[in-house]
Amino acid sequence: MELSLSTPALLFPAISLLLLAYTNRFLAVASVIRQLHAQTEGGRGQFHEEIGNLRYRIVLIRRMQLIGVLSLFFCVLSMFLLFAGWILGGHIAFGTALIMLLLSLAISVREIQRSVSALDLHLQSLERTKQS
Repeated sequence: MELSLSTPALLFPAISLLLLAYTNRFLAVASVIRQLHAQTEGGRGQFHEEIGNLRYRIVLIRRMQLIGVLSLFFCVLSMFLLFAGWILGGHIAFGTALIMLLLSLAISVREIQRSVSALDLHLQSLERTKQS
């Protein structure tokens, strides 16, 4: 397979948008944590399940951000190696970038599942409150 210098460059917009989306997810979780902290200081309820869920989501978000950044790093490394004439190294670095991008996306799917699970807990709570 022919791998030119422009091939890894095709990933730049995708990875940049992906990292922006990951950062937005992180900011959303941080906002929820701040709201939860304010509620608990105000003497409202116990939130042990939600706290555990938020901790796990933070770990997932940190991992997907790190792996996404490493994907971008290997993409740039691939371009450098191809530019320098090290074709095999460029292929390996580009393959690594693609694998890391896949891993980052897989972790993102898990975080989304966890987020939906947390929202479902909120909905169940609202249903119980409405039935009472």
